[in-house]
Amino acid sequence: MTARGRLFVVSGPSGSGKSSIISQVLSETDVEFSVSATTRLPRPGEVDGRHYHFMDRDEFKRMIEEGALLEWAEYNNHLYGTPAAPIERANGEGRDVLLDIEIQGARQVKQNRPDSIMVFVTPPSMEELERRLRNRGDTSDADIEDRLEIAAGQLAVADELCDHILVNDDFSEAVDELLDLITGPA
Repeated sequence: MTARGRLFVVSGPSGSGKSSIISQVLSETDVEFSVSATTRLPRPGEVDGRHYHFMDRDEFKRMIEEGALLEWAEYNNHLYGTPAAPIERANGEGRDVLLDIEIQGARQVKQNRPDSIMVFVTPPSMEELERRLRNRGDTSDADIEDRLEIAAGQLAVADELCDHILVNDDFSEAVDELLDLITGPA
């Protein structure tokens, strides 16, 4: 019988640093990264199939209708979702998988896969989150305000949903904390 791999779900507000933390962790472990699907346009440097599966709304809706997504949600006027087949295949072969998704999707994953390990990455403060979003240089003031409002809502429910809250006030420590969760005893 093949051992079942674990499913790590990492969530957090836009600008919390979760993508940077995940990138570092992936470079130091053999955990498999689940590539999400989205209807938003790629940001500079993002590659289709590596960062996301970029698709139009009709294609995304077909995946919903076919039951091909482990979870999906609308966030900031765009659809995001996790194709189920690659995760089930990897877990069935005993490999750990890491997801990078927003909190609505994380809630669905927890319902569908109660064995998943939920991690929420948070900035040390809302002021720091706003500073990080502004320093990106690719987000309008209106979008920043929307993202801050969304972040406040996410922070309000993180404790009830997530198994681990990871405060990203020191990047190296945040990376080490996630690494310990993944490489530590099952």
